Amino acid sequence: MAISVADTPLNRVAAPLLGILGGTFDPIHLGHLRLAEEVREALDLGVVHFVPSAVPPHRAQPALGSETRLALVQAAIADHPGFIADGRELERQGFSYTVDTLQALHAEFPDRHLVLILGMDAFNGLTQWHRWQELFDWAHIAVASRPGAEATGEAAALLAERRIQPDQLARQRAGGIVALEITRLDISATAIRAALGAGRSVRYLVPDCLLNPLHAHYSGSHSH
Repeated sequence: MAISVADTPLNRVAAPLLGILGGTFDPIHLGHLRLAEEVREALDLGVVHFVPSAVPPHRAQPALGSETRLALVQAAIADHPGFIADGRELERQGFSYTVDTLQALHAEFPDRHLVLILGMDAFNGLTQWHRWQELFDWAHIAVASRPGAEATGEAAALLAERRIQPDQLARQRAGGIVALEITRLDISATAIRAALGAGRSVRYLVPDCLLNPLHAHYSGSHSH
């Protein structure tokens, strides 16, 4: 049974926080990694799970296969003790719904409070998500916005209604929203794929350890 904010006393013992960063990671790049690191540091997250989506319901299918995307995530974060590659959505059938992932993580880590990390664009579309109201039964949401990005419409109302301070994340089980500004890094996976497809360099857009695997994958895929 989910615990709502209303029946969670604010004076409970602080729980460790587990961050979740989902996405297609098609491929993972320095923008994803810097976002996770800034949010981890700002909110004192114990760990951040990178969760590649298998079949995203709201966007086109990834260009890279699921195993390739997970392997690239694993390589990109291998030297960070607080980052974990989490392939659970790739093991499920059908669409990758975030609410299912949060329920599974809650069952696996009942002593931790979950913090779902979203960019402002994703947050502004949150009320279109599958069973979106249930997200707040299982997790808090951290909205990481680049300078100048703002919540709009229903999302702005949701932020006003549920906004809490970062130090409350560890004391409330779920249901709050924290907003924080992060560094603007305009790195696009679409642009990275286009550069790779054209044989151009993607150095300084992705971790160095991914340069050879990505170039090999794209040169191989274009040779058939």
